[in-house]
Amino acid sequence: MASFLIVFTVLVTIISFDKCTCTSTNEPRYPAIFVFGDSTVDTGMNNYISTEMKSDHPPYGRDLTNHLPTGRFSNGRLVPDMLASSLGIKEMVPPYLSPVLSKEDLMTGVSFASAGSGIDDLTTAVSGVVPVSKQPSYFLQYKERLKIAVGEEQATKIVNGGLVVISAGSNDFLFDFYAVPIRKIQYNISGYQDYLLQRVQSVVKELYNSGCRNFAISGLGPIGCVPIEVNTRSGSKNCLDDVNSDAQVYNSKLQQILPSLQASLSGSKFLYADIYSPWMDVLKNPQNYGFKEIKKGCCGYTGYVEMGPLCSSLTPVCANASEYLFWDAVHPSEAAYKLLTKSLMDTIFLY
Repeated sequence: MASFLIVFTVLVTIISFDKCTCTSTNEPRYPAIFVFGDSTVDTGMNNYISTEMKSDHPPYGRDLTNHLPTGRFSNGRLVPDMLASSLGIKEMVPPYLSPVLSKEDLMTGVSFASAGSGIDDLTTAVSGVVPVSKQPSYFLQYKERLKIAVGEEQATKIVNGGLVVISAGSNDFLFDFYAVPIRKIQYNISGYQDYLLQRVQSVVKELYNSGCRNFAISGLGPIGCVPIEVNTRSGSKNCLDDVNSDAQVYNSKLQQILPSLQASLSGSKFLYADIYSPWMDVLKNPQNYGFKEIKKGCCGYTGYVEMGPLCSSLTPVCANASEYLFWDAVHPSEAAYKLLTKSLMDTIFLY
């Protein structure tokens, strides 16, 4: 699952997705984008590792230009793609492990995110995906490749000026803390939140020491409203208030630590992405955003449990995914991601 990525409360000002947010010299504000996290921002890393957590098959990617699956857990593009496009960096963000990365791909950034990953390494113990704590090691490899491609001076400028996007945490709560008893034995919910936040800070400091300076870190969305979680824990199909409350507390704690983290890391800048409130507004007023179905995914016989291998070419899908908030039982549709990206552009990056 995912954290639905980065967005603040929507302002009145509207930006087109195709409009480049650039400097007065028409250069992108950020030369590159570096993405870390889970399936909401995995653009295909899992295609190249040994795991069952893949979306490299139809109907995933159904609404991309070539209608082919790329490893993105949606019917189309993800927020990193749309964000990179809106910021004038590139149209699509490739996964780092892609064997066909070009020099231009390296210069403008890649995604190190791995679907199914979490901030807590235990979250990935069975799936074999790349935990968030290990993703910076791939970044170090990337830096060396970038130096070879463009030289050390230019590589340093790209890394220093690039935008780091981190979206993770949902899997840790949904598929680790709530579903598996191990962490519950060690921590109460408050203690586990603090444990995750300590690990987030460790990852950020590791990336900072590698040269990164600009960070956009997503809070959690209303994870108690994710179809698979609702179906597993409730027969009513209504959002789980206790899970959503835990997400809000985590978000509050994350928000509180970022100013001191920025102060302790000279030259850094942190953007906190509050996705909880705007996502809840969509759930409460779906008609305002063009959604007709908000409780189940487009893909699947039920829409409440199907994802990954259970969402396949043999699985029925809805006719119009843009009317669905969720593509499968866990992941948002491209239409939902467009909404989140627009909100992000209208707030964080416009001002």
